[in-house]
Amino acid sequence: MPPNVNSTTCAQCQDLDASYNSEDFKLEAIQVLGDAIRVPTESYDDNGAVGEDSRWDTFAELHRVLEATFPRVYESLNVTKVNTYGLVFHWQGSTTANALSLGRSSRQSKSGNTDPYSGYYDGTWIWGRGSCDDKSDLIQQLLAVDSLLQQGFSPARTLVLAYGFDEESKGTEGAGHLAQYLEETYGCDSFALLLDEGGGYKDMGGIVFATPSTSEKGYLDLKITLSTPGGHSSLPPSHTSIGLLSRFITAVEDNPHQASLSRTGTPFAMTQCLAAYNPVYPEELRELARKAVMDDAALNMLQERLLASYPMYKAMLGTTQAVDLVEGGVKVNALPERASAVVNHRIAEHSSLGELQQHLIDLLTPVAAKYDLALVAFGSNVTSGGSGQVTLSDFLGSALEPSPVTPTEYGPWAILQGSIKAAFESSPTRNSSKVVVTPSLSTDTRFYWNLTKHIFRFSPSFETDMYNGLHTVNEGKSFRADSLNEGVRFYTKFILNVDESDLL
Repeated sequence: MPPNVNSTTCAQCQDLDASYNSEDFKLEAIQVLGDAIRVPTESYDDNGAVGEDSRWDTFAELHRVLEATFPRVYESLNVTKVNTYGLVFHWQGSTTANALSLGRSSRQSKSGNTDPYSGYYDGTWIWGRGSCDDKSDLIQQLLAVDSLLQQGFSPARTLVLAYGFDEESKGTEGAGHLAQYLEETYGCDSFALLLDEGGGYKDMGGIVFATPSTSEKGYLDLKITLSTPGGHSSLPPSHTSIGLLSRFITAVEDNPHQASLSRTGTPFAMTQCLAAYNPVYPEELRELARKAVMDDAALNMLQERLLASYPMYKAMLGTTQAVDLVEGGVKVNALPERASAVVNHRIAEHSSLGELQQHLIDLLTPVAAKYDLALVAFGSNVTSGGSGQVTLSDFLGSALEPSPVTPTEYGPWAILQGSIKAAFESSPTRNSSKVVVTPSLSTDTRFYWNLTKHIFRFSPSFETDMYNGLHTVNEGKSFRADSLNEGVRFYTKFILNVDESDLL
């Protein structure tokens, strides 16, 4: 009997890769993502708590869609709802091996201020808000699990899928509650590894690089608040609170943070990968990168050349700052008694929240003294003054240290690398192309740091698989249908590889 004929006495499971390549599976995946997109799930910066703010109620409809779409998953896995709309799928393994976790930022939600939520497929693209960021990962993962269940797969290692619903706002209602639940249920450091959304594929000079993130920059939204006496605009002081605020903003912008290329940092590791494998990488930089492994002078020169050649390195190698919000004044004939600005900071991997706060205090204390202003910084009185007060604070309490850096020397990293390469290089749509896997920087897993030291952030798609930019009016507007199937293939291989590996 030929291998392509199934025997009744020696039944053979269907090749999952072959099923993912079929037109029927593709159309099913498109329909499933379209159904999820058509539920207008949104989160907002001013959302109240679940149970108090009715805007969360739309997620109940998405849950109904998921349950109707994936009955096999809901019947076979233990499904728990956390804080009403967070979802945890528990697939019990047959052994006591540490668990694998997928999801979280493969969130159910997407904030925005425009329609549509059509889910329309035009032959190439699946249209609708949330199609990219990030209902596509959510659906791809559930499709992979459903397909494995259909083939009779039963894991040796427990698999947990956890999905929040407010990552684009604060994350506290979704991932915040999920993290607490997972810690209470499984314990700290209980997961062999965790895969979240993050970097994807990039074509560089004809070579494809996969860029899973292994660390995250820290975060601080600095609020600068000026309080001064009011009065009539016909009798103004030399500087109103708005004018004084401008001095502090200028001081911040005129003193950007210094970049630093550290051999132990993620940007250095990424640079080494690019220098080794990118065919169009400048030869001067390639040679400097080789020498920089041991030579301090070469390391300093490499940093200078990278900053001069690639604008992204300015953000990667240092703490960034951007003045994003400003307000003040109520009437044109009344002196503003209060004015404020918010400066967004992304803290460098090698720095810390405390170092940033001290930098701001040292920088702005002389400005406060010059204008006879009392300075209160992060809850402490720094200087006194008689003309008003300037307050430095953590806007919305969002401050965050840089994340621990995920190790890339052993086990979990090797499994992720191998899974990416296996899924990409065996794909019939990739024409036997090779892929290089390199670590990178990202954001968004802060609630889960206690669960494992091995957190990776990766989404198996190209930037060109997403139409329109992120964090714009029409963010996440459409997703390329062919990439949807490729994502299911990757998650399937990843789950199987983790389950069978002895590297964890």
